[in-house]
Amino acid sequence: MNGVFRDLPFMGVIRVNNEAMRHGWTMGDPAWSNLGQGQPEVGEIRGAPPRIRSIALEPEDHAYGPVEGTAALREAVAAHYNRLYRRGLPSQYTADHVAIASGGRLALSRLGACLDITRLGYFTPDYTAYEDLFTTFQRIEPVHIPLEPAEGFRIAPQALRDLVARERLDSLLLSNPCNPTGVVIHGEELARWVALARETRTTLLLDEFYSHYFYPEAEPGTVCDAENPEDPGPVSAAAFVEDVDEDPVILVDGLTKCYRYPGWRVGWVVGPPRVIRTLTAAGSFLDGGPGRPIQRAALTALEPRRADLETAAVRDVFREKQELTLSRLRAMGVGFPAPPQGTFYVFGRLSDLPVPLRDGQAFMRAAFRHRVLTVPGEFFDVNPGRARGGPSPLASFARFSFGPPIDNLRAGLDRLEEMIGLARLGRELPA
Repeated sequence: MNGVFRDLPFMGVIRVNNEAMRHGWTMGDPAWSNLGQGQPEVGEIRGAPPRIRSIALEPEDHAYGPVEGTAALREAVAAHYNRLYRRGLPSQYTADHVAIASGGRLALSRLGACLDITRLGYFTPDYTAYEDLFTTFQRIEPVHIPLEPAEGFRIAPQALRDLVARERLDSLLLSNPCNPTGVVIHGEELARWVALARETRTTLLLDEFYSHYFYPEAEPGTVCDAENPEDPGPVSAAAFVEDVDEDPVILVDGLTKCYRYPGWRVGWVVGPPRVIRTLTAAGSFLDGGPGRPIQRAALTALEPRRADLETAAVRDVFREKQELTLSRLRAMGVGFPAPPQGTFYVFGRLSDLPVPLRDGQAFMRAAFRHRVLTVPGEFFDVNPGRARGGPSPLASFARFSFGPPIDNLRAGLDRLEEMIGLARLGRELPA
């Protein structure tokens, strides 16, 4: 239209989905295994409370709601954080520290709209949507921090402190637990990240959407279920914030992953009240605020007993699926330089597979012929404006999701095993 609109490419998983559709995939098709999309299984799982199946509408639900979210849900989210992470601490979250948004991407968009000119450090590999965030909001000056496979996709806290000073960074953005690698910064290491933010006044923007998908043995700084002390519980920087009004730590989470209600589009931002007020101003023109009925349903999801049963069941069921996925893929020849501790993904190196499958995009397209979706590793090489040229160092990686129900997951792994076996014999299914 006369150059008025620019072309925006599909990114990450949406790009995978679009290509898969050309091979006959449709969302929810039981003949396919979607090991690509970041969606947990949404049906009944062992040990979890029954799924919420109805919402009673009230007359006031038909009116506009507050841009920052209803007071009841904001208070519930604050209480949720205080209960899990801040017991006995003098500084406590309140409704003033919480803004509700219609999903995590919208929460991030509000944050992007609020950021002033800032040198923002970001890491690779990390969540693909950050690239769109950086290209949309021009006041952000992104500074790339590559994480190396040989280092387990981690950076030591002191090395990070030195880098913040050297690069004059104002802020840092990362997903923790990390999408796609499953690496988790927790315990004393996470405490040092929060201390760095506090002491250097570097704003720490933490995408914690996988906060309850945390599978290692319990350690200091994590929260255990009193009825099941072997359950390490969730992980959040909220446990290490000293002053909830002043520490420059901003957390993004919601019901999408940990509570398995992605279709509800309920997310939140937790941070100092002045940040929440600015987010509300941004929301007043970006989206107008979330709907009232779904926020009332969210109150039920966050009831303490129900919430704890749900997230403990998630860790139990998804740990089992993680073990299955890792063992099967390793037997096929996929390597893991950073064994995951969290999320429902594994990030595997393909370089020991037969030649046609050593590239993430070639692997993805071959897997389509076996009715399996995967995501090429280079899609997580966040590179706004294609500023870094040449082949991606993540081209030989792929992300595998163990989000689907275990029978569908197992079937997808069976078909990948068949695909790799055929490739070793120099054969493949016809395109």
